[in-house]
Formats: sequence, C-alpha cells, structure tokens
Amino acid sequence: MMQTENKKFITKLWLLLISLTLFSAFMAERSHPGLLSVLIMAGVLAFKGRIIVDYFMELKQANPVLRKLMQIYFYVIPTLIILSWLFPQQIAEWTAL
Repeated sequence: MMQTENKKFITKLWLLLISLTLFSAFMAERSHPGLLSVLIMAGVLAFKGRIIVDYFMELKQANPVLRKLMQIYFYVIPTLIILSWLFPQQIAEWTAL
C-alpha cells in the first residue's frame, strides 16, 4: 500500500516537473524579456531543483551537508541569472578576456 502511494506521489511530482518545463518553454517563446519574466523563470528553476534534489536524487534523507550544498546550487544559479539580467554590462566587463 505504501509503495503504491509513493509511486503516485512521485508520478504527480514528475507531471508537475513536466508542466513547469513546458511552462518555461512557453514563457521563453512568448513573453517579453523583462524583470518579471526573469524572476518567474528563476523561481521555477529553484523550485524544480528542490523537487529534483529531495525526491528524484533522494537526498532528503542524505548527509545534511551534501543536501545543503545541492540546495544552495539551486539558489545560486537563479540568483546569477537574475543578476546577469540586471547588470549585463558589468558582468560582461568582469568576464572579458
């Protein structure tokens, strides 16, 4: 019984991830580039990352340090995306050879 409930839960999470991915693709094709769309996409990325880390990589019961490092990754990347939208010229100057 527990196995069936777990499979249903994981299936629902997988469908949510697929829906969010399709939403992201739709936003990328249809929305006008703006801070709101960048914030939404960064939020979706962070949310999807947390689901993947906790349930599909099964790190929810893993070593807390490893889990935190993976979670931090999915907060750092969206933050970098937002910063690159807000300050593109400055980042281009920092990364130029």
